[in-house]
This record gives sequence, C-alpha cells and structure tokens, in this order.
Amino acid sequence: MKYDCKDIELAPGGKERIEWADSNMPVLRLIRDRFEKEKPLEGMRISACLHVTTETANLMRTLKAGGAEVVLCASNPLSTQDDVAASLIHDYEISVFAVHGEDNDTYYNHINSALDTKPHITMDDGADLVSTLHKDRRELLDDIIGGTEETTTGVIRLRSMEANEVLAYPIIAVNDALTKHLFDNRYGTGQSTIDGIIRATNVLLAGTSFVVFGYGWCGKGVAMRARGMGAKVSVIEVDPVRALEAVMDGFNVVPSMEAAEFGDIFVTLTGDISVIRIEHFNKMKNGAIVANSGHFNVEIDIPDLKKTATDKKRIRKDLDQYTMPSGRKINILAEGRLINLAAAEGHPASVMDMSFANQSLSAEYLAKVEKKLENRVYPVPKDIDRGIAKLKLDALECHIDELTEKQKKYLSSWEFGT
Repeated sequence: MKYDCKDIELAPGGKERIEWADSNMPVLRLIRDRFEKEKPLEGMRISACLHVTTETANLMRTLKAGGAEVVLCASNPLSTQDDVAASLIHDYEISVFAVHGEDNDTYYNHINSALDTKPHITMDDGADLVSTLHKDRRELLDDIIGGTEETTTGVIRLRSMEANEVLAYPIIAVNDALTKHLFDNRYGTGQSTIDGIIRATNVLLAGTSFVVFGYGWCGKGVAMRARGMGAKVSVIEVDPVRALEAVMDGFNVVPSMEAAEFGDIFVTLTGDISVIRIEHFNKMKNGAIVANSGHFNVEIDIPDLKKTATDKKRIRKDLDQYTMPSGRKINILAEGRLINLAAAEGHPASVMDMSFANQSLSAEYLAKVEKKLENRVYPVPKDIDRGIAKLKLDALECHIDELTEKQKKYLSSWEFGT
C-alpha cells in the first residue's frame, strides 16, 4: 500500500481520537453497519481530497466497509491531523497522502498520487481534485462515473465549469443538502471558528468589536456565536438581501472601510478573493486580529501586507504579527488559512455526522445510477437528505408528528377553500 504521512508511529493516538469521534457520529455508524452487510460500493475506487481529521477518518472507514477501494489526500495543508493520517494507514489499511504543513508542490503531488488509483468516484472539498483532473489528468476521465463536493466554494467552481460546458462528469453538491449547510455551515462553522480564534490568541471576545465579512450560512453562524460570547458584531455584505437579513437579525451592517477603523477582530467567510486588502490594513487599529474561515487562503491579501509591513514575526503557534510603517501591529491567524481547522480541530463530530452521511449515501447513489446522469451539478436526492434528518432525530431520541390522512389530502388539493 502506497502512502505518505509524517510519522506512522503516531497511529495509536490517532486511533483513539478516531474512535472518540465515531462515538459522536451515530448516523454514519448506522450507514457503516449497513454498508458492511450490503457492500453497495463493491469494485468502486474512490479518491477523496478532504480535510484529514478524525471525522473524515470515519467517513473513509464507512466507504471501505461498503466495499470501495479508498485513497485520501489533504484538501488543506494546515488541516491535516498527522496522527489520524498515520492511524488510517496503520490500523485501517487506507492509503493516505497528507502531511501537516506540506508545501504547495507536495500538496499537488499528493492529489496526483490519489488520482493514480484511477478513481470511479471523486470526493472533493474545494474542487482542487476535480480541477486537477480536468487540467492535467484528462486520461482518467473515462473511468469516472461521478463525484461529490463538500463546500460552498467548490460548488461555485463546479457550477462555473458546468456553465462553461467543461465539466466532464456529474457531481453531487453535498454542500447544498439541507442536512449539510443548515447545520454544518451554521452551527459547525460558528462554533469551530470561534474555537480556532480563541486557541490561536486566548483573547476575550466579550466587549470586542467583531467584524464578519459575508452573511451566508457560515457567516450567520459566526456572527451568532460571537454575539453569544458578548462581542459587538458588525457584518460586511455586498448582497442587499443578506445585508437586510443581518440588519433584521440585529447586527450592525457597515461598509468594510468603515469597519476597518473600529474592528478588533475580523473574520472573512465569503469564498471570494482579496476581501481584506491593504487599504483595510492601513486603517486598522494597533493590535487588530485578522482570520479567515472561508475555504481558500485568498480572502486576506497577505502578499500585499508582506510587501508593506516592515517586520513580521511569529508570536504564537498560529499567530503572525506584522508591523506596519506607522508602527501599528496587525495579527494574522493561521497564515490566512481556515482558522477552524488550522488552529483548532474543525467542526464537532456530531455535525460532521450528517455531512459525511450525505457523502456516503451520495456515493452509493452514484454507484446505483452509474453513467445515467448528465455532466451537471446535481442536488443530493431529497429522500437521502430527509432520511439523514430522520436518522439524526432518532439518534437524539427526538420524535416528531406525522400528518393525518385528512391533512395530507388538504395539502394536496386545490378544492378546499376557507
């Protein structure tokens, strides 16, 4: 078995953490038990480019239980948990190509190593695997029956490929499942982003001016949790509907240049490039803290900050302090990469339980409908989405009502009046 990890001797600690996460992922565990019996992925080769965490490890275990040959590489150089990578290789015999802190060349070498298995199904977190396939490994496209995508950023890239008629195989937008983005993006990102900021800085949020760039589901979660910690939250938006929603939710909505002058902590969650630029840095107060919780490390324009700053030094493990010509200090967390994974452990396992249940069942769906889908971005089938919600409610020992026959008839008829 081919692999590349930091140290295989880290496996024992990784196995314990994988098992701990598994205890908080009851839905995925139920799917794995069924997969073990039915083998719906028998003969399938799956290449996954995801964050190498304890939760992802349990997804890989589930896919393997279903009969798939699985290989995993990292979707972010700073999110890899080296002990987890070692355990997947040593204890579960799953090929992993991921080392925490790997450079850009190694990152893409690992993606190509994952593709060397000639996959039938791809799993992506940001669409780097899909992009590499379409740009550099087109000879592999004929074998692929479909793929899945975990993130908002990745879905945006894939829809662009579909619109430009270059997408070569169908993709299931796992991110758009209700049981994914309503919970993972809002509650998972909300909690884990705050966790990452606190771990990187040990700062007290209460009383601070906390600025959130982007009020999508991830931004909503972070704004909600920051307010819950006592911060005074402002929101930056370019979409008038989302801006209005933020106002109605009780947040201060202001232009970014105005917020740059009073913010203590800034977090980007937009999926776009150069959201915080040098003109913002030039207005920030001494000691400002800047972090990113969007997928790629392009939201904060760190290259321009490096050109302008007179000095840079590492203050804490995940905190780089830049000195501006005026003497003001700007603190960048986790090199502008995903703060919740680079400085913390990512989303809680109970949230990823639903996200990775979607991944598992979407892979099963692709195997069933092999070669019958067009080269488009598809939603997760509703029966899968609702089924996962039902399983999660059952796991939480929470029960709901059912419609009566009379109610069903009323909702399906146009004949009933007032």
